[in-house]
Amino acid sequence: MRAVLTWRDKAEQCVYDLAFKPDGTQLILAAGNRLLVYDTSDGTLLQPLKGHKDTVYCVAYAKDGKRFASGSADKSVIIWTSKLEGILKYTHNDSIQCVSYNPVTHQLASCSSSDFGLWSPEQKSVSKHKSSSKITCCREEHNDILAVADWGQKLSFYQLSGKQIGKDRSLNFDPCCLSYFTKGEYILLGGSDKQVSLFTKDGVRLGTVGEQNSWVWTCKVKPDSNYVVVGCQDGTISFYQLIFSTVHGLYKDRYAYRDSMTDVIVQHLITEQKVRIKCKELVKKIAIYKNRLAVQLPEKILIHELYSDDSLDMRYRMKEKIVRKFECNLLVVCADHIILCQEKRLQCLSFSGVKEREWQMESLIRYIKVIGGPPGREGLLVGLKNGQILKIFVDSLFAIVLLKQATAVRCLDMSASRNKLAVVDENDTCLVYDIHTKELLFQEPNANSVAWNTQCEDMLCFSGGGYLNIKASTFPVHQQKLQGFVVGYNGSRIFCLHAFSMSAVEVPQSAPMYQYLDRKMFREAYQIACLGVTDTDWRELAMEALEGLEFETAKKAFTRVQDLRYLELINSIEERKKRGETNNDLFLADVFSYQGKFHEAARLYKRSGHENLALDMYTDLRMFEYAKDFLGSGDPKETKMLITKQADWARNINEPKAAVEMYISAGEHGKAIEISGDHGWVDTLIDIARKLDKAEREPLLMCAHYFKKLDNPGYAAETYLKIGDLKSLVHLHVDTQRWDEAFALGEKHPEFKDDIYVPYAQWLAENDRFEEAQKAFHKAGRQGEAVRVLEQLTHNAVVESRFNDAAYYYWMLSMQCLDIAQDPAQKDVMLSKFHHFQHLAELYHGYHAIQRYTEEPFSFHLPETLFNISRFLLHSLTKDTPLGISKVNTLFTLAKQSKALGAYKLARHAYDKLQGLQTPARFQKSIELGSLTIRSKPFQDSEELVPLCYRCSTNNPLLNNLGNVCINCRQPFVFSASSYEVLHLVEFYLEEGITDEEAVSLIDLEAPRHKRENKWQEITSNTSQTLRLDETLDSMGDDDPFTAKLSFEQGGLEFVPVVVNRSVLRSMSRRDVLIKRWPPPLRWQYFRSLLPDASITMCPSCFQMFHSEDYELLVLQHTCCPYCRRRIDDPSP
Repeated sequence: MRAVLTWRDKAEQCVYDLAFKPDGTQLILAAGNRLLVYDTSDGTLLQPLKGHKDTVYCVAYAKDGKRFASGSADKSVIIWTSKLEGILKYTHNDSIQCVSYNPVTHQLASCSSSDFGLWSPEQKSVSKHKSSSKITCCREEHNDILAVADWGQKLSFYQLSGKQIGKDRSLNFDPCCLSYFTKGEYILLGGSDKQVSLFTKDGVRLGTVGEQNSWVWTCKVKPDSNYVVVGCQDGTISFYQLIFSTVHGLYKDRYAYRDSMTDVIVQHLITEQKVRIKCKELVKKIAIYKNRLAVQLPEKILIHELYSDDSLDMRYRMKEKIVRKFECNLLVVCADHIILCQEKRLQCLSFSGVKEREWQMESLIRYIKVIGGPPGREGLLVGLKNGQILKIFVDSLFAIVLLKQATAVRCLDMSASRNKLAVVDENDTCLVYDIHTKELLFQEPNANSVAWNTQCEDMLCFSGGGYLNIKASTFPVHQQKLQGFVVGYNGSRIFCLHAFSMSAVEVPQSAPMYQYLDRKMFREAYQIACLGVTDTDWRELAMEALEGLEFETAKKAFTRVQDLRYLELINSIEERKKRGETNNDLFLADVFSYQGKFHEAARLYKRSGHENLALDMYTDLRMFEYAKDFLGSGDPKETKMLITKQADWARNINEPKAAVEMYISAGEHGKAIEISGDHGWVDTLIDIARKLDKAEREPLLMCAHYFKKLDNPGYAAETYLKIGDLKSLVHLHVDTQRWDEAFALGEKHPEFKDDIYVPYAQWLAENDRFEEAQKAFHKAGRQGEAVRVLEQLTHNAVVESRFNDAAYYYWMLSMQCLDIAQDPAQKDVMLSKFHHFQHLAELYHGYHAIQRYTEEPFSFHLPETLFNISRFLLHSLTKDTPLGISKVNTLFTLAKQSKALGAYKLARHAYDKLQGLQTPARFQKSIELGSLTIRSKPFQDSEELVPLCYRCSTNNPLLNNLGNVCINCRQPFVFSASSYEVLHLVEFYLEEGITDEEAVSLIDLEAPRHKRENKWQEITSNTSQTLRLDETLDSMGDDDPFTAKLSFEQGGLEFVPVVVNRSVLRSMSRRDVLIKRWPPPLRWQYFRSLLPDASITMCPSCFQMFHSEDYELLVLQHTCCPYCRRRIDDPSP
């Protein structure tokens, strides 16, 4: 390390503090009561700043470079801008001791003897805080280690937590200033010893920066540089540049260099592995050789050795220690010795420090290098300033003069075979000599270092002027840009030292290889390529050797690039040569054809009498115009083959039109049809199909397939008819859903009946046309298929919780069963299924509302409706519960709505039932809370909710053990299919002998009845108007024959139906009677409305009853019946 004085100036008074502008362009000094601003580049005083009335003690610059601050003995702090203008001044109670900026927030801390203040640009005032003791220093630091120097003449290091690191280091002087380098790698320390010392970050002293004439009060490092400024008590300002020289050593692929001044790093240039050896003292010299490493420290030399002989081993251990101070310019280590070079003298010492021999040179030693040899007898190559080049053996006292030149030696290297010597002299000239003849072989300018390739005798490289020069044999030099010095050359790697780093640069040996190739020196070019060239260069070498018929070299090169194609060619040529072929023209023609030089290959084939090979080559290459030149006597087979290959080529290059024409002309109809079909050319297919004979079945079937695929069933049908394939024609009509044509074909050919009607029925079922599907299945002889399809749809709807759809499908299923029940053989089974499916349809239709209420966040039904539905379901689920219907959901809904509507007794019953069931977790809290709160309600139900039997006028309990029938007369209740209220309908039956048609005709007669008189009478006088109800008139029921039929035997356990005769039917009004006109074999059902003014509507399809207003609203919402989904515009019942 050297310190070079850049500039110096002197102020009139002591320099107490200084600060650099963050970009390093300006230096602010605190001298006396002024601030001095210097240009750091040349030491020019830019401007003195006056603002303080007393001595300025401290100065600090903000990290953003916008402002700096100064503190003075006059108790004031001044904020200055980067334009050297004062913008703010504030005071403390005592003199200012130190100031510092926060590097992130740019907040300023100013400290006096008794307090400290914080100021930021965003605040108008300064917040101040008292201190119990004197503040002498404040500093922002981005290092994790705190360095402390005190007047106990000690240097200590601490973690930020306060824990000391290591031991105190003695200084032997009183420190006044301490400063880290920008990155924290070094420390500057100055004080009473009148100099600034450089220390490592661990406290190891490295040297003196500059000696002064008085105490050093302040020293700082210019940001991100190696420049140091020193301020002294006598006002001297000194600006130094620190120069850190490179201390390193190299042997083959191991490079050792100094790091952090006290460490040695050994780098393996091939594997990039590194190992650090800590010396804890200043490293002065480094030497490395094979498994040895020598390190010179100020008072000793350390010898290290590798743990093993492994070339990749990077573990070193201490071997010897020579505790002695040496002065030398160069240091070299051998297997058992170290060589010290001091000007003209060389000394050989053993590892124990004993001097074994000494050599005195005629001139200054400029270069020394170990060139190898047996342990203890190594050879040294020495270059002197007077131009002499010597070879010295460690065990010999005599130096051998290799040659003498006129200019001083700067760099030396000897070739691998030790036959040639390369020298770089002080004129930057590279000179190459033959060692044996002393002859100068050649010389090259602009060289600062040189190295021979250790794997190739005739190659060397030298660097200079920013270029790398590679020279092979006596060929011209190849240049490429490279910064630094060449220090080694191994194969394709060049070891380059640039600044302080060593790197291995991969340099392709392309240029020298091509120089050999130009002279057809294939084997020498191959040797160069082995050092390292690109794959492209390898391929070029292989091609050149192949064209030169140097098959051995070509084979090696093609093996290197793994080109199996050319290797097969070379092997085939070698096999032919073994069989006795000697025609080099034919061999070269094959080479040219592989290389793509087809015309040259064709000429050579023709010259060697093998026109057929040229024909095959051009045909394979789809170069048909050239191929025609080599056709024989016009053989039709060859011509057809050529046309077919040409068509294949046209197809491959995406010219399908031309390919189709060529295939047709060559008779390859199948390929022509395939291309036309893939491209959708229907017209071409039609032409081909109509020109083909009906005996050519395969091409015609292909045409039909493509017609069908391209949605042209008419042409496909024409083609099937041409070849008489009726079965395929049937499948065509079915696949394209052309049912009329299929039915017509089925009438003519009954054997295809199953092939037509089964797919037709499946298609109908998929399109929700179940009635038609059932008829189609029946027509195809598969009567059970329709029922099975519906059963599967219904099951799916239940499993997927689509209960509305399930109800609809069950209703459809029941109607299908009713339709099938017309067959006497299946009547009983199908009617049983009909009633079962009707019952399931009613259950799922009701449960749909319950499921939506329990699963969805919002309810779409009124509480009364949910209450009625849950009661209906609970009374209907007396036996087995159908799949998908949850008793828990039903009871939960009943409990909630009963409680809300005042049916507390029923709600308590529902909650009790829920307690005995396994309920989902989401219901449990609500059920437990409801079970508790219902206890506070009266044990009775609201009378408004009690259902009334319209036959016997009995109030039925909300919880009916008999189900959905009256507890008194056993009359089944008729429910609305929307609100599930009990409708005012009573079912009646016809007397024996009365047919449905006669009953309807009797009801339609509408016999005249006694006209009801208005019971309300209006009386008008002069003073008033009076409205009176006359109670003497007979009520309507007195003369209604149907009302008399409603009577029954009280307390009977059996249900007694209402049976009417012809006179009763004749007395009924058509408006009051609703008839469910079931198809046979079922009988019609008759219902009488007991409240004619309350209108009831019955769906003509599913025969479900609704309040008229509810039905109209639902039809408007859904445009169909909510139960059977019959559309309002559908005229059929």
